[in-house]
Amino acid sequence: MNVLCRLALIVLFAGISGHTAADTPELITSLRQGGYVLVFRHTATDDSQRDVYPFKFDDMSAQRQLSEKGRDMARQIGTAVKDLAIPIGEVYTSRLNRAVEAGKLISGREVKPVDALTDSSNASASGMANPTGANAKAGQAVRHLVDTPPKAGTNTFLITHKTNIADAFGKEAGDVQEGEAFVYKASSSGPSIFAGRIKLADWNTKTGK
Repeated sequence: MNVLCRLALIVLFAGISGHTAADTPELITSLRQGGYVLVFRHTATDDSQRDVYPFKFDDMSAQRQLSEKGRDMARQIGTAVKDLAIPIGEVYTSRLNRAVEAGKLISGREVKPVDALTDSSNASASGMANPTGANAKAGQAVRHLVDTPPKAGTNTFLITHKTNIADAFGKEAGDVQEGEAFVYKASSSGPSIFAGRIKLADWNTKTGK
């Protein structure tokens, strides 16, 4: 049984990390049909800033914010999504402003901040640098959102943090880049199915920019 479990885990991680660039254009095209959940890591931030914990959500000076590079990254994704006519349904974000701002720039609309997507490292620099995927409660909360089917003909966007992504999908997912999205296909009969990963450059390639 232990051998079978280990083999199952190997297959799972291969599915997460082995998605090839050749599949990405087809995946992005499929998003036009709706029915997917995209889990984004927020875009680039100003590393000279630090979060204050317990978090002060209404105090921008107590949070690390998006850098100008990060805002530009989010706008690029948003422009590509619009140009490709990808339908957006619900947009949920972390309660930290960098995720809220990224979500607004990507989707072009207001967003819904939720606890489930808020940084599970509790502002720990070491936790953010090397997420272990050890917070089972946080991971379950993210997976619940991922497994909730989008409204018909739309895609759900989730904007969160590296730590939460590792909690939900395993520490191997901790290599997620800023602005990268893990994409899941909704299922009516069980958990969503991993479909691939989309990096910032993939959006630009698809739109010919």
